[in-house]
Amino acid sequence: MVCEQCGQGFVMSGEPQGRMVDDAYLHEGSNKSRAIIFLTDIFGLPLVNCKIMADKLSKELDCDVWIPDLFAGRPPMNAEEMEPLVPDRAGVKLSFMNIIRLVLLLIPRAHLLYAARSSVVDARVDKFIAKVKAEHNYQKLGAVGYCFGGSVAIRIGSRDIVDSIVIAHPGQTSIGEIRAIKIPAAWECAEDDMSFGKKLRDEAEAVFAARKDKPDYVEYEFKDYPGTAHGFAARPNFGLPNIVKAYNDSFTQTVMWFNKTLQV
Repeated sequence: MVCEQCGQGFVMSGEPQGRMVDDAYLHEGSNKSRAIIFLTDIFGLPLVNCKIMADKLSKELDCDVWIPDLFAGRPPMNAEEMEPLVPDRAGVKLSFMNIIRLVLLLIPRAHLLYAARSSVVDARVDKFIAKVKAEHNYQKLGAVGYCFGGSVAIRIGSRDIVDSIVIAHPGQTSIGEIRAIKIPAAWECAEDDMSFGKKLRDEAEAVFAARKDKPDYVEYEFKDYPGTAHGFAARPNFGLPNIVKAYNDSFTQTVMWFNKTLQV
């Protein structure tokens, strides 16, 4: 069955049902004992997908879902410009001309990319989470991150500020950052990922598996989504039914993981 959004490209249909609170987006649920921090990809709050997904996540989990502004109002990239240049499924390689176009797209945004370096973004996220905790007194807090936000979620996993994380096709990271994770972590992995390739993905799973029966063991799961490329869990090509299925299945994985690990 073809979904209702097929043929509409990468942008999700519908209108966000939450509201802005200061500089963050919030969709409220009735259960105030737990909440989710939604960490966006490099396109930030302007791309409607994150808000549509946060709304759905809030409804499925019946809890508050927050989207902080990772970029202080200046996301480094624009989805409309970048999406046509990058693969939307496994096996599609960047052409030489698209590589050139990407470079030309990135050069004038170098200052925005620098402004979104990990030290700056992490401090911003830590401050936001501390504020949310102080004002709402949640008993359990989870974080889900996509692409750029997936890298942020990995780093959050080492700092004792949330109770559980979901990492979807993360951007730049290292095995050292992955080893530092000390809370339950679920991974949603693309088959063909230019950022989180198979070698690093397998090394990451080995890190968690090696902790079995040791004091530093934490719950974890890795799921691979055949046929997918980087970005499928946040910006699927709605013209490709198998990619839409992978998107829906990964969303279900997120819901199930938080229901399992954020019990109050």
